[in-house]
Amino acid sequence: MAVDSHADYSILCNAGAGAAAGVIAATFVCPLDVIKTRLQVHGLPKLGNGTVKGSVIVSSLRQIFHEEGLRGMYRGLSPTVLALLPNWAVYFTIYEQLKSRLCSDDGNHQLSVGANMMAASGAGAATTIATNPLWVVKTRFQTQGMGTGVEPYKSTLSALRRIAHEEGIRGLYSGVVPALAGISHVAIQFPTYEKIKLYLANRADIAGDKPSASDVAVASSVSKIFASTLTYPHEVVRSRLQEQGHHTEKRYSGLMDCISKVYKQDGIPGFYRGCATNLLRTTPAAVITFTSFEMIHRFLVSLFNAGAHPQAL
Repeated sequence: MAVDSHADYSILCNAGAGAAAGVIAATFVCPLDVIKTRLQVHGLPKLGNGTVKGSVIVSSLRQIFHEEGLRGMYRGLSPTVLALLPNWAVYFTIYEQLKSRLCSDDGNHQLSVGANMMAASGAGAATTIATNPLWVVKTRFQTQGMGTGVEPYKSTLSALRRIAHEEGIRGLYSGVVPALAGISHVAIQFPTYEKIKLYLANRADIAGDKPSASDVAVASSVSKIFASTLTYPHEVVRSRLQEQGHHTEKRYSGLMDCISKVYKQDGIPGFYRGCATNLLRTTPAAVITFTSFEMIHRFLVSLFNAGAHPQAL
């Protein structure tokens, strides 16, 4: 079916650019994502008769590579990519659509902080509900190499079928409550990103919708670090709830039980297990995602404009 309206093409641009950006970023940082998830679920790694010394990240990478090979460092990449294709495609599409509807009518087409938070939260809720089963599979793939006596999942589709058969819809949506609580992350990140991007664009005297790659990199990294640090505890709780269904005995009866047990066992630091690794993973991932999205989106829009106005060629 031909796309002959600007609105339809805009949706396709947002979806295509978002999906491509997410996949590029996920592939680049997958080994760090594996380490972060394992730290969240199992705590610090053990080697020999004690806890790994020195850099946890380097030691963990070395241990995974030694015990599981290169494949172990990319566990969960397939469901991650399958999740991120719709995740960022849906997110950026809904986010941009909500932004356009919530824009003020004063002629400057700028969102207030509150409206921007609403757009980010709405897009976040939609993508969380749509992709949660794939994030459950990703978490289980990344942690299954650490356990014994558990039949490993063979593929993303077989894992989805097994979880649905053995645990039902509840298993596929384990961790969805803290994941929805994680909407606070994007509600902080995206308005912060937009404000920093606009500030840098104004300072450089360029259009706010055409930021330079360096400005996008600065805005995305600062906003990601800020939002991740504030909202990280929900990721620990979510990962633990998603992972536990892979074992015969459940460690947590629900959200509050998980929070209580993490606090009793490790205190406040327990909610920040893997946070440094997460920042090392998510900050470059955010830079890659946002820069890729902005550049790919701009390229796709330019193609449409060139097609709509052939004399521009």
